[in-house]
Amino acid sequence: MHLIPTQRNAVISPADRAVVLIAEELSPATVEALGPDFEVRHCDGVDREVLLAAIADVDAILVRSATKVDAEALAAARRLRVVARAGVGLDNVDVRAATMAGVMVVNAPTSNIVSAAELAVALMLAAARHVSPAHAALRNGEWKRARYTGIELYEKTVGVVGLGRIGVLVAQRLAAFGMNVIAYDPYVQAGRAAQVGVRLVDLDTLLAESDFMSVHLPRTPETIGLIGADQLAVAKPGLVLVNAARGGIVDEAALYDALKNGQIAAAGLDVFATEPCTDSPLFELENVVATPHLGASTAEAQEKAGISVARSVRLALSGELVPDAVNVQGGVIAEDVRPGIPLTEKLGRIFTGVAGEVAQQIDVEVRGEITENDVKVLELAALKGVFTDVIEDAVSYVNAPLLAAERGTAVRLVTETESPDHRNLITIRGTLADGSQVSVSGTLVGINQRERLVEVNGYDIDLEPTDHLAFFAYHDRPGMVGTVGQILGAAGVNIAGMQVSRNAKGGEALVALSVDSVIPAEVLTDIESAMSAHSARTIDLV
Repeated sequence: MHLIPTQRNAVISPADRAVVLIAEELSPATVEALGPDFEVRHCDGVDREVLLAAIADVDAILVRSATKVDAEALAAARRLRVVARAGVGLDNVDVRAATMAGVMVVNAPTSNIVSAAELAVALMLAAARHVSPAHAALRNGEWKRARYTGIELYEKTVGVVGLGRIGVLVAQRLAAFGMNVIAYDPYVQAGRAAQVGVRLVDLDTLLAESDFMSVHLPRTPETIGLIGADQLAVAKPGLVLVNAARGGIVDEAALYDALKNGQIAAAGLDVFATEPCTDSPLFELENVVATPHLGASTAEAQEKAGISVARSVRLALSGELVPDAVNVQGGVIAEDVRPGIPLTEKLGRIFTGVAGEVAQQIDVEVRGEITENDVKVLELAALKGVFTDVIEDAVSYVNAPLLAAERGTAVRLVTETESPDHRNLITIRGTLADGSQVSVSGTLVGINQRERLVEVNGYDIDLEPTDHLAFFAYHDRPGMVGTVGQILGAAGVNIAGMQVSRNAKGGEALVALSVDSVIPAEVLTDIESAMSAHSARTIDLV
């Protein structure tokens, strides 16, 4: 349950009205949804000096994407209890700093999904029918019907990359055009895809079969550059590509080359690796239609976002359940349980990273003295971690169980008072589609409750779960530790910690690493090849 922290004056009273600061232009419906119980103030959140002065004595702040609520702003906010982002993305809100300060962060995760899906379809149609260059030519007094002959969507194959909520909406809308819809998403079960009339394929198959492709993935270290020169080179000739998700997933330089040489017929782009983007070689090409990140820019989406976060602010300042909270707070959570929440969320992310897919069955096992308290929140934290890096939309402690249900993942919380090796132990154990098992375990040690990763897939380790982790499973033999160190050293990647564990001398072994920076994909491949590793995984928790 998401309750506002008691240390920040948890519940308002009629005699002492809470102050809500609106730092950007929001729809009138937002103020109406707040109701008469609050003092509402306004400021220009883009003006830094104005923001820092205005935020000092308010209980809640409502922003869109331009106002930066970072550590400096949070430090200036002496009584702030809620940061509400009227939209989906949280790039302008320092969620970690807010959590450390005891400030709840809420957003509107479903407010723009229809608008984003409709824009993706609009870009696809515009690219297929050369709408942008034909319009420009006509405005220049040129009537060029033959030059701008397009192609129909009807009976073509469209590949949807990422089958989250927006991806599903796009698939449904394009199916209505009479298209054959296929999708790539390693974290969605085939049965779930079949329910929405979509056939799951791998990425190479999607590229080879698709006449049109629409990207709907979150931007993560794993997805940046996912569609690069190699992928575009093997794409079906004449492919029309649309990216209305996040910039950087499609390599813009590679896309430019593919459009220039005719391998890719056309592209529709709403997002770019660096924004705002007003000067790109892509804009010189007639077969590109581009918009300035307009996915959520509809009156309906803005109104829904404003109303949604206004309701969340009301609930939060009243000490009630907040469905769209993205960080957990609360007086109802036992003090002994709270330190385990961030650890469990990290374990969930590590679990999915090691598994490489979403499990069909997940057990969240909690052992030790901590089980004398209500630990249901740890199940939610585990699920939030499991889905954080694979879902396009924001994952919260409330929507995580719904995401699990949508993907056919059964979840069970198991508690046991006995914990032989640790005072408290949290394990996430899951069964994958092929029947194999994956597990990760962690604990908190010492007076400072330091986080430790103590088990991965049955191998005992003792490693701090830092921002950058790597795991290599291989057949035990001499020289492998040196090989890993040599390749990472040559790549300029510093090892912060290393653990080697094995089931028997000369048997199967695991190298677990914490490193200071991201391990490049080519370096990971080199290590995997040099070790003849059964699996090689990197997990970035930043």
